[in-house]
Amino acid sequence: MRRVVFNQKGGVGKSTITSNLAAIAAFQGQRTLVVDLDPQGNSTRYLLGEAADEPQPGAAEFLETTLKFSVRAPKTSDFIVATPWENLHLMGSSPLLDELHGKLESRYKIYKLRDALVELGEDYDQIWIDTPPALNFYTRSALIAAETCLIPFDCDDFSRRALYSLLESVTEIQADHNKGLTVEGIVVNQFQPRAVLPQRTVQELIDEGLPVLRPYLSSSVKMKESHELSRPMIHLDPRHKLTQQFVELYESLA
Repeated sequence: MRRVVFNQKGGVGKSTITSNLAAIAAFQGQRTLVVDLDPQGNSTRYLLGEAADEPQPGAAEFLETTLKFSVRAPKTSDFIVATPWENLHLMGSSPLLDELHGKLESRYKIYKLRDALVELGEDYDQIWIDTPPALNFYTRSALIAAETCLIPFDCDDFSRRALYSLLESVTEIQADHNKGLTVEGIVVNQFQPRAVLPQRTVQELIDEGLPVLRPYLSSSVKMKESHELSRPMIHLDPRHKLTQQFVELYESLA
């Protein structure tokens, strides 16, 4: 299973959702890979901690090889590193992704990620792809490579307005490049159940027939601690309410 977590709006929790759901998959015994295509590298930092500062192969180095011809091309697995968590591996991000963007786009390397991840399907049960907050080459590559798409949703009017444009973008990718791509659902993040606006906004999405997933992920200070310590919630505090929400969400997908 190849999933992409995608939203053109920043700050909606793409990296947090990607990393925590992948960590739960690995914790439950699934061979799991996270691919971080966001030059900001939040998933990479979250899963590796200080080790993220050390030079290591990753998504940029893999994509750079597609711009060159080599008789002995390296294997895709050469660009993957282990995380501290059993069964969880990472094809990490780096600032080099920004430098490569124009070259990759101009030479139409948009299917290379899909080909590589299909090849890795023999090594991994699940592949999770984190994307930048823009509909650019990397995001399109991820949508082409994925089988399903998860859309994080922050409970405000700006996010709602952006959601419709985002769904149109997914439909365009389906029509032109990846007919098998499905929207698995909308993940409500930073939900505050006692506030009127989030409840009303989410209910309006449901009334429109959009695939809103349950449970909603609560807003919690514990998540900031999780980020600071570079420990996904399942490893930081398995009994925490937010951890249990992530587990329930993961199991609803599985």
